[in-house]
Amino acid sequence: MDKKSALISQVIMTFIMAATMSGTMGLIFAGPSMEWLAAWPRQLIIAWPIAFALTMIAWPVSMKLTGAILRPRERTPRPANAD
Repeated sequence: MDKKSALISQVIMTFIMAATMSGTMGLIFAGPSMEWLAAWPRQLIIAWPIAFALTMIAWPVSMKLTGAILRPRERTPRPANAD
């Protein structure tokens, strides 16, 4: 993935996650009310830049961990049966 695609993907994904999590957590805390609905945009505006900044750190780390997990392991030769 080129850098421009990765950046756009991070912007979109962090927006979706920040909107979903701020809305869900606010709903759990305040319950379905007009106060919750009025507070959600402010919470999103606070959460989105935080999510984006953390993604800039977490994404490369997660990619390295994924590579380490999925790296083919060296196979040790099986001993020949003594039969």
